Amino acid sequence: MSVVTVQLGQCGNQVGQELFDVMCSDARDVHRKTYSAVSCERFFRQTTQGALEARAVLIDMEPKVINHSMSKAAKSGRWRYGETSHFSQKQGSGNNWANGYCVLGPRHRDAVEELVRREVEHCDMLAGFIPIMSVAGGTGSGVGTFITQCLRDVYPSSFVLNHLTWPYGTGEVIVQNYNSVLTLAHLYQLSDAILVHENDIVHKICSQLLKIKQISFSDINRVIAHQLGGVLQPTLTPASCGAYSRHPIGELMSALACHPEYKLLSVCTIPQMASSSIAFSTFSWPALLKHLRQMLISNSKMEGGIDWQVCPPPASAGRSRSLSAGSFNTSLANLLILRGKDVYSAETGGFEDPAIYTSWLPPDEALSLWKSPVPFNKYEKSATLVSNSQALLRPLDDMVRKAWNMFASR
Repeated sequence: MSVVTVQLGQCGNQVGQELFDVMCSDARDVHRKTYSAVSCERFFRQTTQGALEARAVLIDMEPKVINHSMSKAAKSGRWRYGETSHFSQKQGSGNNWANGYCVLGPRHRDAVEELVRREVEHCDMLAGFIPIMSVAGGTGSGVGTFITQCLRDVYPSSFVLNHLTWPYGTGEVIVQNYNSVLTLAHLYQLSDAILVHENDIVHKICSQLLKIKQISFSDINRVIAHQLGGVLQPTLTPASCGAYSRHPIGELMSALACHPEYKLLSVCTIPQMASSSIAFSTFSWPALLKHLRQMLISNSKMEGGIDWQVCPPPASAGRSRSLSAGSFNTSLANLLILRGKDVYSAETGGFEDPAIYTSWLPPDEALSLWKSPVPFNKYEKSATLVSNSQALLRPLDDMVRKAWNMFASR
């Protein structure tokens, strides 16, 4: 089954281009025929000349970023975007959510829906949509929210998994907190699940783990693409009966969206390190999973700075409703994805601890495990954890507080 990606605004188009690049590189190994075929069917289509074209629609209110993304993809020589799969204007959205949602989105609705329809018709079977967008600007947040609404109206039975990039806490746009709150308020009614990456966390990964001196948006986008690829590339799931899963978004929803009021998902990946260090490093499943479990319960999004003092509360202590510094991070549901050598020998019992989860969902239903013996993106062994937990409470509270303070100060 195929996934149609809708790239919205500057951030969405840049992240989307890096994501397709990562997945194409991962899928082109000639020794992985079945894995490669499933990956390519999911995210690419073949032209009559044999070239790979991304199953994507590119949308922005300015042409510069789309032109750059299409040119960069074509120059890679491995894949490209469709020549007519993009839509742009020349006026921009002015970082104004209302302008994107109430004016530009409705004005260009027919043109965008036609592009999406064409892309859907190229799919033998549609698994769903992944709109990729930022919540800070005007096009990604405003137009992106409107297009998500259109997808829900036109394709009511298809899954919609929104990927959001949250802005730096120090501020990129003066009205970013307004834009973010308005976007989330609408997407919570429209989307099946919302997968979030925080710029502040990804920046720390680039600085502390990847040892990048001068961090650019391209570096940040590559980290996001690597983590997304770890979630979306083919795996063997309990329901797939020994074959690679054919319905990635549906099975992800089944594993994580266990309650319609809890849709915010966070993701973390281990290991992450500079490319020059990989050849000199060894990885074992017990060590990787021990670190990943502690990252989960202490709400650490990266290996560096894990708080090893945090431990699950005793059963009699009850569950914390807030996430203060140093407190335990309770989960509703977790999806653990393991890739690489000796993956079937990995012991995952630490993630089945009932103390990790809310009391109203049994651990065997709250934890889902996907595996693939194929290494991903140069790492011999890697683990990705997608979590529906308290992890995003603090940044969400900060965002709402800043938006309210700005409104109250008028």
